Amino acid sequence: MKAPATRTTALLATFALLLTACSQANTGTEATNTGATTASTAIPIGIAFAQTSNVALLGQELVAGAKVAEKYFNDQGGINGTPVKLVFQDTGGEEAGTINAFQTLINNGKVVGIVGPTLSQQAFSADPIAERAKVPVIGASNTAKGIPQIGDYVARVSAPVSVVAPNSVKAALKLNPNIKKVAVFYAQNDAFNKSETEIFQQTVKDQGLELVTVQKFQTTDTDFQTQATNAINLKPDLVIISGLSADGGNLVRQLRELGYKGLIIGGNGLNTSNLLPVCKALCDGVLIAQAYSPEQPGEINNAFRTAYTNQYKKQPPQFSAQAFAAVQVYVDTLKTLDKKTDVSKMPLAQLRTELNKQLLTGKYQTPLGDISFTPEGEIVQQEFYVAQIKMDADGSNGKFTFLK
Repeated sequence: MKAPATRTTALLATFALLLTACSQANTGTEATNTGATTASTAIPIGIAFAQTSNVALLGQELVAGAKVAEKYFNDQGGINGTPVKLVFQDTGGEEAGTINAFQTLINNGKVVGIVGPTLSQQAFSADPIAERAKVPVIGASNTAKGIPQIGDYVARVSAPVSVVAPNSVKAALKLNPNIKKVAVFYAQNDAFNKSETEIFQQTVKDQGLELVTVQKFQTTDTDFQTQATNAINLKPDLVIISGLSADGGNLVRQLRELGYKGLIIGGNGLNTSNLLPVCKALCDGVLIAQAYSPEQPGEINNAFRTAYTNQYKKQPPQFSAQAFAAVQVYVDTLKTLDKKTDVSKMPLAQLRTELNKQLLTGKYQTPLGDISFTPEGEIVQQEFYVAQIKMDADGSNGKFTFLK
């Protein structure tokens, strides 16, 4: 099957079935088409994020960033005149839903590549399916150790936790040089959080701090009284949490309610404004390392920030920026590939393979700054940040304030 384009009438015949396929791929999910032409002449890119379940608090931000990218790049002319069409599949919060979403996008949606999934845990289950089908995957929020090593067709624009997480511990020590004792909490049922906590715990040791306790929980938990009390009794100066926004937010709230007054670091799963309604005023002061800042001065970030704030009336979060960057990598790569070889005349299997080869060699100016990839698919990124949550006294509003 050939990749879609608008250049010849033969291509329209080739893609007569594409519209039906995309419709089947989006049964019960959301599909968008912001281009000027019909869906049957657009290049389909799969988007596999959690739009339901407790993971949806993260997935919603990823979806938002992808939608902004679709409109922005189609308004810029798409792939040398041919629009892209994002084909959305809801993965839910479990591995089974992610596997089904990937299979649907690959077999029914006939996508040239996939952005997703939301969690590293899901990636370890679903990415091998794309690898076997030789379909490129770009992770936009998968930061656990081992993601690019899944296969030759797997890359990510989300910097690994080993690079990002230590920055927040160093920032905490700048704010309070007297930190000595550290308590760590992590969700033991999630691959990313298990990976992240290992980095945090090693960083604590590397900084010469005392790790007084490691408390485990589940991402589905809502009551943390026992773990929080056990930790507080050991009088830690710093608490580090690796979880998701709902469970992590509840843990922050209960730690504060039980009297803990020291600094709190949240891991990447708490790196969302959806955390704020959970712990409200008690979110104040939480530190979170960032791979993105709305203040990044690049031209493309300015365009992204403007488009995002115009639509959503707030500053863009990291996950939205990473989803935008992942879509951008596909768009920029398709443009480059099209200048070398007419992608409209390339069979789909060949296009997927050539797209994967090309994207790993490119350099991209994104909202994350200048990025590229190692031959293995790992992101090469230079700019990182640490933010501290600042809440209004009544907890009704808050924002991520970037530390200098």
